[in-house]
Amino acid sequence: MSEGAGCQHTPTPRSIPPWCRPPPAPDMSSLQALCSGLPLRPLPENRGRWAGVPHAPIRTPGLSPAEEQLALRNALRYFPPDVQKVLAPEFAQELRRYGHIYMYRFSPSIEMRAYPIQQYPCRMRAAAAIMHMIMNNLDPAVAQFPQELVTYGGNGQVFSNWAQFWLTMAYLAQMTEEQTLVMYSGHPLGLFPSSPAAPRLVITNGMVIPNYSSRAEYEKLFALGVTMYGQMTAGSYCYIGPQGIVHGTVLTMLNAGRRYLGLEDLAGKVFVTSGLGGMSGAQAKAAVIVGCIGVIAEVDKAALVKRHKQGWLMEVTDSLDHCIHRLREAKKKKEVLSLGYHGNVVDLWERLVHELDMTGELLVDLGSDQTSCHNPFNGGYYPVQLGFTEAQSLMASNPTAFKGLVQESLRRQVAAINRLAQENFFFWDYGNAFLLEAQRAGADVEKQGANKTEFRYPSYVQHIMGDIFSQGFGPFRWVCTSGDPQDLVVSDQLATSVLEEVITGGVSPSVKLQYKDNIRWIREAAKHRLVVGSQARILYSDQKGRVAIAVVFNQAIACGKIKAPVVLSRDHHDVSGTDSPFRETSNIYDGSAFCADMAVQNFVGDAFRGATWVSLHNGGGVGWGEVINGGFGLVLDGTQEAEQKAKMMLSWDVSNGVARRCWSGNPKAYEIIRQTMQENKGLVVTLPQEVADESVLQQALRS
Repeated sequence: MSEGAGCQHTPTPRSIPPWCRPPPAPDMSSLQALCSGLPLRPLPENRGRWAGVPHAPIRTPGLSPAEEQLALRNALRYFPPDVQKVLAPEFAQELRRYGHIYMYRFSPSIEMRAYPIQQYPCRMRAAAAIMHMIMNNLDPAVAQFPQELVTYGGNGQVFSNWAQFWLTMAYLAQMTEEQTLVMYSGHPLGLFPSSPAAPRLVITNGMVIPNYSSRAEYEKLFALGVTMYGQMTAGSYCYIGPQGIVHGTVLTMLNAGRRYLGLEDLAGKVFVTSGLGGMSGAQAKAAVIVGCIGVIAEVDKAALVKRHKQGWLMEVTDSLDHCIHRLREAKKKKEVLSLGYHGNVVDLWERLVHELDMTGELLVDLGSDQTSCHNPFNGGYYPVQLGFTEAQSLMASNPTAFKGLVQESLRRQVAAINRLAQENFFFWDYGNAFLLEAQRAGADVEKQGANKTEFRYPSYVQHIMGDIFSQGFGPFRWVCTSGDPQDLVVSDQLATSVLEEVITGGVSPSVKLQYKDNIRWIREAAKHRLVVGSQARILYSDQKGRVAIAVVFNQAIACGKIKAPVVLSRDHHDVSGTDSPFRETSNIYDGSAFCADMAVQNFVGDAFRGATWVSLHNGGGVGWGEVINGGFGLVLDGTQEAEQKAKMMLSWDVSNGVARRCWSGNPKAYEIIRQTMQENKGLVVTLPQEVADESVLQQALRS
């Protein structure tokens, strides 16, 4: 009897007629699929929130019924009518459950990371480089809340929802050198005709009319899906993991030791701070690199465990008694230590006060805070009165009560810091809006006779980094898009040799010190395994160093010494990238600290001088509505055109900020811009005249 004759059997898939087969599941696991547009027919399975990764706190935008309907309508714009009935109920559920429509159904199943540039199915290398950077920002090893598309800072978005991610990747895949992709707060508006010399990508985030740039307004606008907080380098696709702030923290701590303690060697000195999440996670590693004892409090155990597994934290404890014991022991032995305390930093500060009052022993020398205080009432700062889970619950159920506890906690934290500061202890604001929010909470941070940007404690820009910016030094970065660690090794060697050559050519003592610090940094970087995500590096350099490094890299790409294009960028927290009166421009004292000409001019000037992409953001660092910042990405591909663009754009990118700082009255910036004009006859800058006799002002006003 032949098989199947006169018997029942289960047909194999091959024997099912095509018209009876279920449609194949959409491919969401390959780069080719990611570049093919939204997977719609069939729709991917809705797997909801992923287990095993941190998720963003629940938002409470307080939408009216009409606004909820508008938010849903806005989300459904991305989808054709035949799938809207399926998607509408789950999007509505996301909005009501999480306060935002993330479109979890469309979270890709591919391993999200920075793939080697040649693997992206694009028409041009610049587009592939941008894809490389986007996927790095969303890599779970890099991103703070990857499924909510948050890279760092609690709410620094890459995109507002997953539909935007899919469309952006598809646009980049088809883009040519005669098109520019335009991004409106995460939304890809489309590809528009342009020229090969134009940027391939122009990004704006959070650009709301100034009178409506309030925190409450932002929460509604974000829930509606019409604006987005891109932070500084999240929404501009230029984040390189916590390495970026490790370097800035290293420089800050070295210079804090010099300024406050009069020391070059910080062995046995104790630095206390808080935050091990996104960018704040860098503090533990920075403490080890400078050779001191770093004690970092963190309320979220997942963040603490992540940094410990990465090797960025040497030890962890949830016992304050053990924390104090270990601190004393390390201080006595001058041991290098990074200790993570799983608990609230207010408890830690108050315990240090208790030890001082009981024993007379001051256990801390330097202190700061790196909680996301720009976002204090939605997960950026947790009140000491509640445990982590309890606080998250209250944040969603009773935002008003939660805000009250946060502000009480800020007052307690400042009170403890004030007591310690009566001794030989030095605290600085790290530009995270800590003192600004503490002031708003009624904490004792006032400085008598000061202007609006000054508090009892200086910001690290006012006392430490401001003069570094004024000399043209800032966070210059590069990413080796081959994904090959050896390319990063080569680039490290090239950059180091360039800085050494600049020193040999002759620089002022203060500039030489900055170069020496950065040479020390780059030699230590590989040893400390700072790469998380893309093969990236950061160092602080001035205009001369940045241009020279770019030229050498481009030549190395041309001859194959570096195997694939290199993306240059920087943190927006730089010489000219950001107008932020409570951070980057807090040491501008001519009254222009609240003006944003520099950042906007930076964005525009970079665009027509050769940047591959440019970005302009409302918000970043100290919060939405508090700052305007501009950034760029520049792809070096070994061509002569790339070298010319690098020389032109990088020179402007630095000199713009130095010239503005010079005009505000900074003497270091004055000297640097004068020297730069001598070296480049095409640069002509308006220099300020000093008021030689201060009594002239008083006499004129009396008359």
